[in-house]
Amino acid sequence: MYGSGNVFADFGVPDAGLRQLRAILAAEIIKALDAEGLSVREAGERTGVAAADFPRIRQVRLDRFTIDRLLRILDRLDRDVRVEIAVTPRASG
Repeated sequence: MYGSGNVFADFGVPDAGLRQLRAILAAEIIKALDAEGLSVREAGERTGVAAADFPRIRQVRLDRFTIDRLLRILDRLDRDVRVEIAVTPRASG
């Protein structure tokens, strides 16, 4: 059996698409922080987000983060984000 490309959907987690998108955005934030060598304090100053939130992002504890908040963090880290959306009916059964 092959995976769907969304581990959350593969395990039947509710809101799998939303969780997958948040995880992808968090991974991009982590890449940006690492690429620039930013400490949590520097990241907080640059983004206006509490420094305590960055360890949560690194630990993928994303329940406190909305999509728009994650996008705003990426924007303040000088990252352009392009999102492509495909909407299809769910398979029944």
